[in-house]
Amino acid sequence: MTELAEYTRQLAEQAQTASRALVAATGEQKNAWLHRSAALIRQRGDELIAANAKDLEQAPKYGLTSAAIDRLRLTDERLESIALALEEIALLPNPIGEVIDSNVRPNGLLVTRVRVPLGVVFFIYESRPNVTVDAAAICVKSGNAVILRGGKEALHSNQAFHTLLVEALDEIGLPQHAVQLVETTDRAAVGHFLQMADKIDVTIPRGGKSLIERVASEARMPVIKHFDGVCHVYVDKSTDLAMAAAITLNSKCQRPGVCNALETLLVHADCAAEFLPTAAAQLQEAGCEIRGDARTRELVPFAKEATDQDYHTEYLDLILSVRVVDDIATAMEHIQKYGSHHTDNIVTNDLRAANLFTTSVDSAAVMVNASTRFNDGGEFGLGAEIGISTDRFHARGPCGLNELTTYKYVVHGSGQIK
Repeated sequence: MTELAEYTRQLAEQAQTASRALVAATGEQKNAWLHRSAALIRQRGDELIAANAKDLEQAPKYGLTSAAIDRLRLTDERLESIALALEEIALLPNPIGEVIDSNVRPNGLLVTRVRVPLGVVFFIYESRPNVTVDAAAICVKSGNAVILRGGKEALHSNQAFHTLLVEALDEIGLPQHAVQLVETTDRAAVGHFLQMADKIDVTIPRGGKSLIERVASEARMPVIKHFDGVCHVYVDKSTDLAMAAAITLNSKCQRPGVCNALETLLVHADCAAEFLPTAAAQLQEAGCEIRGDARTRELVPFAKEATDQDYHTEYLDLILSVRVVDDIATAMEHIQKYGSHHTDNIVTNDLRAANLFTTSVDSAAVMVNASTRFNDGGEFGLGAEIGISTDRFHARGPCGLNELTTYKYVVHGSGQIK
């Protein structure tokens, strides 16, 4: 235990030192690192895939599902996507040093608010090796040092990516400890990091609910998190039913195992008889199980009975809860009671209904006539994201470059005294 405490403390201290050096790095240096990292991934893809093969070989031992194994797998095409993502981040403006606003006071003082990094990020995430690269890229681009704690299931892949990222840091002249990987699989290491508020400025967990609850409970520093993605689509009485069906199908089935996938469909009673049988048939054809209230089951005979717990559940699977509601107020009350403040959507042709929904529903992203799957950093033009936050402080929604910064006031005078 003493050795583990010393190891975690060493990583945190190295990260803090690196973060102070990284503040002075130019946008050109950070972009050069991103481009060099992309080049190394392309050049040494065989090494990365060989390391990934070791993780895939051990995957059954960890009880990974077929979907989880697919997320773990690296291919030439996926490596190219990872490299392209680095180059896309390089195209984004450098946030550090941006003047957010400024004003000249009556006494002549020039007061400016300037964007600065958070400092050291401790990032805990699931077994998806591409996240290792995305997180490192977005942290360094925003001027932060990062300590990466990936899942044991992806350890070999993460180590291989980390080797390339550090090699590129050295070549460009940036501090090599700007990106560090926790190489022990001992879960107790996380507890040590969570106590280091003197070294780590923010923790970001990205994984299952139990992990996030543990981090939120134990962390001594701020945590950017989301617990659940219980996302809703509400089909209003005034709507294009074909569009509503397409949005429902895409939101649920395009990729059901992610946090911005649809989990509960709410349908206005005035259009339910026309909409639900067709939409449910399309969902069933896509392999989706329907669980509905009594009114839903009258219209969709193959639907199973939905329990109260179903409406609370983030399935992350091809299962959908459905409820018929009498009006938009009931739909919004349902979302308030059962939702997780992640992504909620109204499909409507009524501008007043859309405005009421977007004003009243308290979620990180409120959509009108668009799939819930668009709540994503890339889709919002932020580049890569480090997660989607359902918090109100310090960031909300997709966390891109700006969300990994804070600000300070810089004041210029000419001898003023008070």
